[in-house]
Amino acid sequence: MTVDATLTQAATRPAASAQPPGAAPRPGTAAGDDAVRRAELAAFLRSRRERITPEQVGLPRGARRRTPGLRREEVAHLGAVGVTWYTWLEQARDIHVSPQVLDAVARALLLDRAERSHLFALAGAVDPLPGKECTGVSRELRQMLQQLAPFPAVVQNSRFDILAYNSTYGRLMCNLDALPEEDRNCMWLAFTHPEWRACAVDLDATMRVMAAKFRASMAEHVAEPAWKALVARLTDASPEFREIWAQHEVIRPVSSVKLFRHPLVGVLQVTATSLWTGPNPGPKLVSYTPVDETTHERLRQLEELALAAA
Repeated sequence: MTVDATLTQAATRPAASAQPPGAAPRPGTAAGDDAVRRAELAAFLRSRRERITPEQVGLPRGARRRTPGLRREEVAHLGAVGVTWYTWLEQARDIHVSPQVLDAVARALLLDRAERSHLFALAGAVDPLPGKECTGVSRELRQMLQQLAPFPAVVQNSRFDILAYNSTYGRLMCNLDALPEEDRNCMWLAFTHPEWRACAVDLDATMRVMAAKFRASMAEHVAEPAWKALVARLTDASPEFREIWAQHEVIRPVSSVKLFRHPLVGVLQVTATSLWTGPNPGPKLVSYTPVDETTHERLRQLEELALAAA
């Protein structure tokens, strides 16, 4: 049986709790609560659809486009689901929603982790890929991170997601423990987080190098929703990112000396070294070793501050 056939059967199956014609579900009842949830789901899908430009998903804009963002049929095409079924979903119809179709819609709408979780919660479904963003950081690798202290160390992937870090890195540029998981990305922090940005001695150069590295890495992931979603999020949030991204600069990752201006311990001069934990490119452990004894002592002070705040 085809996907469209399955969806058609599910969409046309009458609901067991259907109200008489013309009768609105009563608030506070199961049917009423379900109607509210479907309405919220419909509004969420429309808002996500309208924010995506055709260019983001490789579609032509056309001269007669009036709909902000994508059309419903375009989302259905990108997700390989039926146009009628997707339309009913945005109309808050009482239809069955399978986790597999929700997954397809989430990918078509370039939803990030938080938005994907919200979609499945509104639909009352269990995400079939709860571990899709698994960090892959083993217990042994986490032990290595802690043993490197007071040298700051972090495990990040090629998208600059921060997967794991030791106590010193957690306080190097801001309090990472206080950030939501979806914000623990070095690109996002460099372009949007005031405290993180204040610690960069040469912020403009830092942003340009990071964006160039990110673009070089993205060449192998250009069609993946998570990468597209991060670019879209940065584009919406940062004029600096929009300007730099439009220049299409690329650069190969290299080890380098970095300067940080920490508000409590002072300027830190360190050398960044990357150790790949698997195939290159992929997740890597980045450690920061002090260039001089002054920095070494200040890193010890930073570790003590981090441990005292834990």
